[in-house]
Amino acid sequence: VQLVESGGALAQPGGSLTLACAASGLSFDRYGLAWFRQALGKEREFVAAITWDWRNHYTDSVKGRFAISRDNAENTVYLQMNSLRPEDTATYYCAAEISSSLSSSPARYEYWGQGTQVTVSS
Repeated sequence: VQLVESGGALAQPGGSLTLACAASGLSFDRYGLAWFRQALGKEREFVAAITWDWRNHYTDSVKGRFAISRDNAENTVYLQMNSLRPEDTATYYCAAEISSSLSSSPARYEYWGQGTQVTVSS
């Protein structure tokens, strides 16, 4: 199983970025998917999750600004990030879990990508 993130970049406050995570080696449409992030010196934290049937869940700090989506034909999950803030700066990771539980706990996820860096700064 391989998860490969892309789309991380330097963005200005108030700007937008779209992250993508391409998956291979698993039955993608059966898995729940999530995005987590980890800022320097901090623990990994949950950002958003989406189930195989498109239910979703967000951490409070990104509600109304971020949107998670999936394309089962392309085996890809996306994170559209709008109204970016400096506190969104982190390495963003995608993760996959067979139980599709919308869990915010990293321990529930069986597979992880290597991460993509998002920096929000003027």
